[in-house]
Amino acid sequence: MSILDTPSNLNPTLGDLLTLHADPLFLVPTLLAAAAYFWRFAQARRTDEGRARWPVWRAALFGSGIVLLLLTTQSLAATLTQSSMALYMGRLMILAEIVPPLLVLGIPRGVQLSPRRGLGRVLNVLLDPWLALAVWSAVIIYWNVPAGFNASVVTNTAAALLPALYLLSSLLVWAVILRPLPAVQAATIGSRGWFGLLAALPMMAVAAVWLYSPRVLYTPYVNALCLWNLTPLQNQQWSGWIMMMAGLPSLALALIQLMAWLIQLSEGQGMPRPAPSAEPQPPGPPSQS
Repeated sequence: MSILDTPSNLNPTLGDLLTLHADPLFLVPTLLAAAAYFWRFAQARRTDEGRARWPVWRAALFGSGIVLLLLTTQSLAATLTQSSMALYMGRLMILAEIVPPLLVLGIPRGVQLSPRRGLGRVLNVLLDPWLALAVWSAVIIYWNVPAGFNASVVTNTAAALLPALYLLSSLLVWAVILRPLPAVQAATIGSRGWFGLLAALPMMAVAAVWLYSPRVLYTPYVNALCLWNLTPLQNQQWSGWIMMMAGLPSLALALIQLMAWLIQLSEGQGMPRPAPSAEPQPPGPPSQS
């Protein structure tokens, strides 16, 4: 089904939305990544050290992320972009704000990588906060201005390309915030907090525009038949609420990190200690000549 087609059912239930609709572009890489992860997890669990580094709860979080990724990309909901901007934005927010932290938290502790060679060097570059922020901001801003979004919907790239970009760019952002690879990530909790705060701003700005715009901004939705009897303007406003609410957890985490950083500063950690003041010495006895 093309995303420009009108669906036969304009009031789908949750069961209808989750009906299987395979997309090999997402399905094959996802299954390969999951297979590689759980194979390494099974290997690590054979030793006491491996079990300590890779507890079951990390694998459970990673598995939950994979399940959500499959539900979001391999269901009928992925084909209804044209009929519901709110549904489409809900899918994108799951891919950007729920799946990535689950996958990042699934990474085991103590991964030994050198920041100067091989994979460690590549990750050291990709997880640079400024690079991650630039990529994330470009995805959010370019594909949500009317020209970029209209082109993505009309050319049918919104169905696959945009969700992939949201997922990959958000993985970079969450990897910087949660710092799962300290060997190649030198960021302190304060710098991660400031980064998270800056990374939340583009999404919050776009959400505010959608919420308060008096007209529909995107041409493909102006006269669209929207799901659940929503008007196109209501559809856009619901999308704004979805994006804003989805961004609140990461914003709250950034504020918590900044608060922890301020507490550290207040306790004197990371601040130069004042030099002891010179106490005046009492005069000594007169010298004997």
